[in-house]
Amino acid sequence: MKKPIELADVVRRFGPAYLESQGSRILPSQKKALDDISACRTAALGGHQYRCLSCDTTFWVYHSCRNRSCPACHGRETQRWLDERNAQVLGCGYYHIVITVPRQIRSSFLADQKRMYSLLMKVAAECVIDLARDERFLGATPAILSVLHTWTGDIQYHPHVHMLVSAGGVSDDGQYWKSPRNNKFLVPIKALSALIRGRFRAHLERCAPDTLSALPDKVWRDGWNSFCKYFGKGADTILNYLGRYVFRIAISNTRIVSMDETHVTFRNNNGKSIRITGEEFLRRFVMHVLPRGFHKVRYYGLWHHSKQDLQKRARLLLEATSRPEEIRELIELVTGDDFIREESFSPTCPRCASRSVIHLSELRRDRSPPL
Repeated sequence: MKKPIELADVVRRFGPAYLESQGSRILPSQKKALDDISACRTAALGGHQYRCLSCDTTFWVYHSCRNRSCPACHGRETQRWLDERNAQVLGCGYYHIVITVPRQIRSSFLADQKRMYSLLMKVAAECVIDLARDERFLGATPAILSVLHTWTGDIQYHPHVHMLVSAGGVSDDGQYWKSPRNNKFLVPIKALSALIRGRFRAHLERCAPDTLSALPDKVWRDGWNSFCKYFGKGADTILNYLGRYVFRIAISNTRIVSMDETHVTFRNNNGKSIRITGEEFLRRFVMHVLPRGFHKVRYYGLWHHSKQDLQKRARLLLEATSRPEEIRELIELVTGDDFIREESFSPTCPRCASRSVIHLSELRRDRSPPL
């Protein structure tokens, strides 16, 4: 059976020529991502040799690169993160809000990624919270998980923010849990778009006036697109959302269809096949490699790290509205420690799929760059 084409195969074939063509224009974080992905699960990163006790096959298991832009990594880390979020999920409904920026401003985002991405995430969350705290709408502070995405289905550049927002929140005095009057409405979307646009411009005027002066006035006249939809209720529903949005990267291995000496073919989100040169494929891909140290997932409102006491109160208030007799048990639950233990790794034999294996030897990592 023919081995499916993976992103690492594309990087190994077209990476050297792409890096040579880019020279100093490629960012260190982008070059590191290509280097890491090229070496992922190869002898360059070291590994361990095993022997299967069932069929006597000897095989190697090489280390993963753990680069966050690699589609083959982070399986166990993802599950651990989801388990931790499962312990935080409030027992209420949630909204899915998406904030996008106009096409004319995207080049400024690409040129100053850390500042512009952080500003967009901060302003978007603050505007949602401020509108939600308005007594005309919710009158309470909600919980927000914010995730930055930068791509379209064609791997083109399109920065936008996905937010998971609780359908309800804690009142300013901390005494009540307040729910929306109607699940179809959290905050007015047109007002949210206008507020984000205005505050974003005000922030640029203070911290990046040169960037602001280079942008056309049309950016501040036209509406910024926002979207809000009631997503559902329940831990399974919310974790499904998190799995779909939090850990997605620009291109997954399953979307790569084929590769020849010059081109790569992949599917977009609608299943349409797109064929482009290998170097163009990598050019599009590296645009979505985030700067070193940038946090693409952030928490605001009730989920901010400084609001842990308010998170516990929110749980109590939610439960008090439906099961007042269980408050004592709930208090013990939310104030106790929750330890997440990672299961030990057990490789599978590539020949018979048995997990009855023994460790034979270790290969140390090669520190030389793979590209």
